[in-house]
Amino acid sequence: MNIWFRFILILLSVTPTMISKIFKAVIMGPPGAGKGTISSRIVRDFGLKHLSSGDLLRSQITEKTAAGVKADDFIQKGHLVPDDVMVELILNELRNMTSTWLLDGFPRTVPQAEALMKEQEINTVINLDIPFDEIVKRLESRWVHLESGRVYNLLWSPPKVEGKDDITGENLIQRDDDKPATVRARLETYNKQTTPVTEFYRKHNLLQTFSGTETDKIWPEVYKFLSNHIKPIN
Repeated sequence: MNIWFRFILILLSVTPTMISKIFKAVIMGPPGAGKGTISSRIVRDFGLKHLSSGDLLRSQITEKTAAGVKADDFIQKGHLVPDDVMVELILNELRNMTSTWLLDGFPRTVPQAEALMKEQEINTVINLDIPFDEIVKRLESRWVHLESGRVYNLLWSPPKVEGKDDITGENLIQRDDDKPATVRARLETYNKQTTPVTEFYRKHNLLQTFSGTETDKIWPEVYKFLSNHIKPIN
């Protein structure tokens, strides 16, 4: 009898998120919003596996899965991968997941979000809301050394000599994607495409928006929010 009593006490002391529940999250944010930095910190401090839709797509194309072959056919023809193929590809990966995960880059449309919700119980959607002017400022300050891939930012990690790589002394370039006009066009496209998705998640009470201009100030709020749902490992 004493053994059963102790067992019941142990069960009562365990929080709901600790009872074999797989925490599933989605992260959203425009290019240049600091999504990569926030994602890496979530992985570090909460142990979620970061799942990039781009990485999953490339992996299934390489492995020549049924969905990967379909996707590659569209890509080779210069077409966007249709919703149903992307859904098949992503869900193939998620069905095999046995640990907590953070999905990045998917869903991008409402049909994708609906299909994901039908098969997976999403716990939260982290939405990074950064002013477009701030993102343009960040990206137009980014310069790269093509040969090595080293990235500099004139705002917080400038090269020792203006316009030159610290290691080789070779010229740095600004990628076309980082030029202000291109950045603004990408942001407008992102906004137009994803606003219906964020509204979809808002209606389902899953959207958690974190606003600001500095990743280091946004991160403590993200950490505090996640700590109420899943136990930090660090």
